[in-house]
Amino acid sequence: MAPPSDLPDPSTRPSRPPLHRPDDESNVDRQTHVVGMMVGTALMFIGFLDVFLSISGGFEINVVPLLIYFSGIAVWANAVVENPTIRYSLMAGSVLISLAFFHYGEVLFWHKQVVFWSTVVVVMYFMFNEPKQAT
Repeated sequence: MAPPSDLPDPSTRPSRPPLHRPDDESNVDRQTHVVGMMVGTALMFIGFLDVFLSISGGFEINVVPLLIYFSGIAVWANAVVENPTIRYSLMAGSVLISLAFFHYGEVLFWHKQVVFWSTVVVVMYFMFNEPKQAT
C-alpha cells in the first residue's frame, strides 16, 4: 500500500480551462491575417505610388488611385488591428472617404498632399515605434 499523501485527491480538484496563448492560433486564421496584411499593404502602395508620382510629375489623376489606397487601408486594418473599436473605425473612415471621393469625382492638389503627408507620418510612426516585448 502506498503511503498517505498530503495532496488532495486529483478527482476532487476543480479543473481549470487551458490558458489561451497567441501561439495557439490556428494556421488558417494566421494565414488569413498574413494574406490580408499583404494585400492591404500592396493596395496602399499601388495607390500611394500613383499619388506620389502625380505630385512629383505635376499631372492630374482621377479618383481610382485614392479608391485603391483607401480600400488597402480597410483591408490592412481588418487583418492587423486587434482592438475592434480602432479596427472598425479605420475601416469605416476609409470607406467613407472613398465614397466621398467617388461622389466628388475629382482629386485636387491638396487632396494628394494630405494623403502623401499623412502616409509619411504613419510610416514614420511605425518605423520608430518599438513593439512591446511579449512576456
